[in-house]
Amino acid sequence: MVLDRYGLPLSTSSTSARDSYVAGVDCLLSAAHGDQAHLGRAVEADPDFALAHAALARARFLMADVPGARQSAARARELAPTTTTREQGHIDALCLAIEGKPVESLAATRAHLAQHPRDAMVASPATGVFGLIGFSGRQGREPEQVEFLEALKAHLADDWWFQGVYAFALEEQGRLDEALELIERSMAANPKNAHGAHIKAHVLYEQGEDRKALDYLDSWLPTYEREGLMHCHISWHVAMFALMLGDADRAWKVYHAQVHPGGAWGPALNVATDAPAFLWRAELAGHGRKPTLWNEVHAYGQKSFPKPGIAFVDVHRALAAVAAGDRDGIASYVAELEQRAASGRSPAGDVVPRLASGLSAYGDGDWAKAIAILEPALAGTVRIGGSRAQRDLIENTLLAAYLKAGRDADAKRLVASHSDRRPSVPVQGYRM
Repeated sequence: MVLDRYGLPLSTSSTSARDSYVAGVDCLLSAAHGDQAHLGRAVEADPDFALAHAALARARFLMADVPGARQSAARARELAPTTTTREQGHIDALCLAIEGKPVESLAATRAHLAQHPRDAMVASPATGVFGLIGFSGRQGREPEQVEFLEALKAHLADDWWFQGVYAFALEEQGRLDEALELIERSMAANPKNAHGAHIKAHVLYEQGEDRKALDYLDSWLPTYEREGLMHCHISWHVAMFALMLGDADRAWKVYHAQVHPGGAWGPALNVATDAPAFLWRAELAGHGRKPTLWNEVHAYGQKSFPKPGIAFVDVHRALAAVAAGDRDGIASYVAELEQRAASGRSPAGDVVPRLASGLSAYGDGDWAKAIAILEPALAGTVRIGGSRAQRDLIENTLLAAYLKAGRDADAKRLVASHSDRRPSVPVQGYRM
């Protein structure tokens, strides 16, 4: 029996299938382009290689090819009885998420890793700010993420993938020095790791090192294929760093080329959240509203996510409706979000409709109402998922509302409240 890169046995006798599988898994773990091609070759070399079908399901799922992902997952499940107990648990944990059962998937993941802590592919969907824990809707999901990874540390501490995702979890907890040291080690071991480059950008953002972060991404991004999973989102970071450094021409150029709908290449979730996030932050920084761009983003969100259900997307969809001037649309959307929360169908509880209402009030120029809604909701924004850097959109909106309402002392208090992070504050009129 052959082994994977983590020393785990694989139920295939084909070394060619094994080699293609290992290459495909490494692509998945690093967000490198080519994962589906490698895994396709693994399946061609051994059509009964169950784990290759499961990994292909995961690759398709990440690119929002849900029908293709479920087809591959079904094939993996058909073949599972011919594999080892470990591989059966591996397949079950991965497939449950693809089958729309994230709670069950996380439970299966924890049980599996208790027995097989080096199974990185199984651990991977539970990591990051968009993972099974990140999108759980739980208030304490950031420390939960650290705890989840610390249970694996003794088994994976020297692995570049683990170092990267652990660094991200530590950074989100404000442990910036530890995070920087870890991500530097990870990138030294695998310089092509797109997730790692993204994580390093986050650490530098939290440290307020905008110039250093932009210079780093400018040196790294040209080596990354445009078709790579993270290209759109890393480009968003480039645009944001340029905006914070006052290079508006660069920021808008990157937005048009690599972030906005039609320019971006990547999963709809990234496009539907990164594009409105950039436009809104540009306005907070003092740039005038661009109705044509907002209408484009609003239409894209409605088409790609016609029904609410992913809290992080829902907040950005509401944002786009507000900025596009769709007053009827935002009112009905808030009502729908409230109904979901009231019926218990929202893992994030009522924070999503509250944030949508606060953004709507800000869009109406009702600074007092926006403050009254966003101020108490701010602590709960962690429940919508996404990174601290992404959720700064809400905090910076509250900050702008304070300034517009003449409450400069409250604005300064809000910024000064962070003891574990030092990001720039690109909000027009703010002076520390």
